[in-house]
Amino acid sequence: MPQLAVEFEISNNELRLVYRPRDDTNWVRERFERGDGLLVKGTFRLTPQDLVEDAADEAARASGDGEIQWVEDDRLVFAVAIADGEYFRFKPEVLGFETPVLLHRDAQPDWKWFSAERRVSILAVIESLGLERIVIGGPDPEAIPIPEYTRLLKQLPTPHELRRYVQARVGTVVRQYTEPSIDAEELLNAYVGRRTTAIAPNLEASFRQFDIAKYDFALQRLQSMLTNEAGPSEAQWQLEIVEIILLLNPRYIKAFTEVRLRDEDASTWRRIDILLVDASGNVDVIEIKKPMSKPIMLPTLYRDHHLPMRDLIGAMGQVTHYLRHLNRWGSTGENYLTELLGPQLPKGFRIRIINPSGIVIMGRSNTLSDAQRREFEVLRRDSKGVVDIVTYDDLLARLQAVLDQLRGGPAVSAAPESPPSE
Repeated sequence: MPQLAVEFEISNNELRLVYRPRDDTNWVRERFERGDGLLVKGTFRLTPQDLVEDAADEAARASGDGEIQWVEDDRLVFAVAIADGEYFRFKPEVLGFETPVLLHRDAQPDWKWFSAERRVSILAVIESLGLERIVIGGPDPEAIPIPEYTRLLKQLPTPHELRRYVQARVGTVVRQYTEPSIDAEELLNAYVGRRTTAIAPNLEASFRQFDIAKYDFALQRLQSMLTNEAGPSEAQWQLEIVEIILLLNPRYIKAFTEVRLRDEDASTWRRIDILLVDASGNVDVIEIKKPMSKPIMLPTLYRDHHLPMRDLIGAMGQVTHYLRHLNRWGSTGENYLTELLGPQLPKGFRIRIINPSGIVIMGRSNTLSDAQRREFEVLRRDSKGVVDIVTYDDLLARLQAVLDQLRGGPAVSAAPESPPSE
C-alpha cells in the first residue's frame, strides 16, 4: 500500500506532520537553505524551525561520510502543534493566523481534516468567520464534536460539484434566451442532495420547556373558564380568549379592542369589538361570544337538517358587515387606522386592508351528534375564507395538540419511507 504524502503522528507531546514529497526531499532542503518556507496542501506553512526529523539527513550522519543516502522512507517530520492539557494547540505561524486552534488528543486526523480540494485551508475558512478560537472535539463547551466535524468534511464541494455549480450559473443566463436540453441547476441540486444530509436546527429545543409550561397554563386556564363561564364579564372573557388566540396564531402581533370603523352606508361610525393585526400590517376581525354551555347546532330538525343556533348566525352576520365596511373604507381607512393605532405598533408600521377575514369564537361541539357535526362542518367549510368558525372544543383540542407535539420532540422530522406496519 503506497504511503501518503501527508500523515500525522504523536510524539513527545507534539502533533507532528509527516511529509513525503513525491520527488525525494532534496528540493525542500534547498528551499530552506535559500530562506524560503514550505507550504503544504495550501494549509501548513513550514520552516526549518519546525523540522524535528529528516530521514535522509539522519542516514547521512549514520554513514559517517556526510553524503545524502537513499532511504526507504524519505520523509520530513515537522512539529505543528504542542500539547495543552487534553488538546493539541497548533502553532499560529504554521497556520498563518493568530486565532487559537485546538484539536482533541483522541482525534485521529488525516490531511483532509485541514485541507479541501484545490489546496484550500479549511481552518482558515473557519477562522474567517470571526471566531475567538477554534476547538475540535473533546469536552470544551465551545468544541465542534468530532462526528459533526467529519460530517462537515464530507459535505465540502468536490471538483465535480464545482463544475456543476459553474454549469448551473451559466445555465441560468442561457435559459433567459433559449431552452437548453439539460437542466444544469437540477443536476447540481441532485448531486448536492446525494452528498449532504439536511438536519433541522431544532431552534425550539432551548425554549421547549417554557413553551410547554405556557401552553399547559393556557389549556388549564381555558378549562377553568369553561367550568365557570358565568364568572367573568363578557368583556373580560373576550380579553382572556383573545390572548389564547394570539398564542395559537403567532402571525398576529397585536389585538385592539373597541376600534372605530366607518360605516359609509349609514354615514356613521361603528365599533369593532376586536381587531387583529398581523406581522405584515394586515387586519382581521374576531368576534368572541361566551359558550353558555350551548351546542353550536340546534338539536331540532328543519326539513331533515340541523340548523346553526341563532347566535352563531348573528355573529357571522355581524362579522361579515364589519368586513364589508373595512373593504369599502379602503386606503382612507388604512390611513386612519395607521394614524390611530400606529403609536402602539412598531415604528414605521402601516395598517393594510386587503381582503380581511373574520373569526367567530363561540359555542360547544363536544355534544354534537354525528348528523349535527356533519351539518356544522358543511357550514364551516362553506364560510371558510370569509369567516372561520371556531368552537371552544376546537380551542381545547388545538392547545392539547400543541402540547402533545412539544412533549413529543422536535417540530421538524423526516418522513419515514414506509408505514411501520409494512
